[in-house]
Amino acid sequence: MHVTPSPPCGGLKQKRFAASYEHRRRLMENSLILALARQSVLDRQMDVIATNLANVNTTAYKAEHMIFKEMVEQTDDGTILSVVHDVSFQRDLSEGSLANTYSPFDFAIHGKGFFVVDTADGKRYTRHGVFRLDDQGQIVNTEGHPILSSAGVPIVVPPNGGNVIVNRDGTINVDAQSIGRFQIVSFADEASLSKEGNSLYNAGEQTPQPATNAEIMQGMVEGSNVSGIVEMTRMIDTTRAYQAAGRLAETEHQRILDAIEALVSTA
Repeated sequence: MHVTPSPPCGGLKQKRFAASYEHRRRLMENSLILALARQSVLDRQMDVIATNLANVNTTAYKAEHMIFKEMVEQTDDGTILSVVHDVSFQRDLSEGSLANTYSPFDFAIHGKGFFVVDTADGKRYTRHGVFRLDDQGQIVNTEGHPILSSAGVPIVVPPNGGNVIVNRDGTINVDAQSIGRFQIVSFADEASLSKEGNSLYNAGEQTPQPATNAEIMQGMVEGSNVSGIVEMTRMIDTTRAYQAAGRLAETEHQRILDAIEALVSTA
């Protein structure tokens, strides 16, 4: 609850006291608003950093970072306020490092592109290439959703077939016979893909196009592109900035209380 101290008696002194108090009150409120706004942004940034760190070992995970914008406003008394707030997220689309697993149903995409996954909600897209065979011989992802071929149908490996060999162009061979080809697609604006669970992306209104420079690497997986060292450094910097904003609010609050006390004692 805001309580205004009683002004001293006398017209001129009363006016001076009121003007001085109002100016200091506005300074305090502005400082508190800035500090709280800063802490709110830093709190959301910490959530993003924590999510990145939690996925440092997630296959094909793409790190995300916040985008900030500065807003400058002038108050009624002429004070210039600069407030920074977050406006959106930016996804780092760079390729993660490729690691050998030597599993015949692990695949990494080298270059831009996505596998096409057939889900109950429609087609979804992923770079998470850890696949397996289901009971029907279909190549599916870890959630059991079929991976589609260039013909737009699930890829079925014949029963009692031999080794599955996949060429870099995505052609799938069993006993030296081609049984299909992975459908690898790309998008004009990959950054606008909507991230869903289980490493899937929703393209929304975007139309996928055949990927032209993608290579399929069998027996490998793409790692997360999150740098643990970088994210830990950001976490430390964010924590320090949050603490500094808190100290600013506390210091300004105490300063204005001391000023009010001094004004009252000298009135």
